[in-house]
Amino acid sequence: MSSIRPYRPADRDDVYDICVRTGASGSDARGLYSSDDLIPDVFAGPYVEYQPDLAFVVDTGDRVAGYVIAVADSQAFADWYDEHWLPGFRERYPLDAAPTAKEREAIGFGLDQHEAIVPEADRYPAHLHIDLLPELQGQGFGRRLIRELLAALHERGVPGVFLRMSPANTGAMAFYRRLGFRELPSSRPDAPALAIATDAEV
Repeated sequence: MSSIRPYRPADRDDVYDICVRTGASGSDARGLYSSDDLIPDVFAGPYVEYQPDLAFVVDTGDRVAGYVIAVADSQAFADWYDEHWLPGFRERYPLDAAPTAKEREAIGFGLDQHEAIVPEADRYPAHLHIDLLPELQGQGFGRRLIRELLAALHERGVPGVFLRMSPANTGAMAFYRRLGFRELPSSRPDAPALAIATDAEV
């Protein structure tokens, strides 16, 4: 039976696999870029390296098939990213060698973490990413993962958490709205930004 537990370093490969298999607005992104590690190297790897204690996974007994990952202080994370993650990322993914505009765009997300921080970060300093493989969707694991994360952030005194998402991922938008996430004033139709207080009941 699947269960939620804290992330372990041995889960990293599964987390990367989940990230790429949900990396095209919720659909499978394998084969879309020169390396299947590109999307996880932006949206998963730096998080579990920087703050693994704010990562929770769904363990099926055979493997990890879902996760929520977060950082408590987005500004501090972006500063760390620039110093510790960005040099290797630039080396692995030189922008001028990207074969397509889509790949250049994906690399661009990994070049500037500061730009992703919402203006409302004083109220919502944390941010998160959550992904579940299709086999786990619709079973309540997403809600339970968010609940686990909110409790961990609240315990640390973090007042709120935000996320950015693709406007094409309408299923994710519906999920977040059901849980009580609300669009921020800075949210745009082409770049939705949502947030929730860590003491919210989900």
